[in-house]
Amino acid sequence: MLFCIYNGFLQGYYLIYCAEYPNNWCTDIRFTSGLLLFLLGMGINIHSDLLLRQLRKPGEVTYKIPQGGLFTYVSGANYFGEILEWFGFAIATWSLPAFAFAFFTLCCIGPRAYHHHRYYLKTFTDYPKSRKALIPFVF
Repeated sequence: MLFCIYNGFLQGYYLIYCAEYPNNWCTDIRFTSGLLLFLLGMGINIHSDLLLRQLRKPGEVTYKIPQGGLFTYVSGANYFGEILEWFGFAIATWSLPAFAFAFFTLCCIGPRAYHHHRYYLKTFTDYPKSRKALIPFVF
């Protein structure tokens, strides 16, 4: 919780007091591409979290293989979406604090996706062998 408060303060402080954007920033390729990447990541993240919440019925405690959406291609679809969100935000704001947070997010939840992937492969004999850990078709 303290990290989130500090990060929110740092992002807000930089954007309010330090960042200077030209009047046409909203049409700059960095802003528009960053915003699109952010929205794509948010959509992936929300959809993936919805699929994960629907895996178990009330009272069930067994693990199941996530299916659908980007889970067709990666074990950590929700993590992939979140990483895209924050890199999109970093590109849209073109700020060092935002890039630092995006990198921090990648370093924290990237390994988590890798370990979830290894767990799924070890636990489920029918787990899709072509599914990657975090980045579709790559890793």
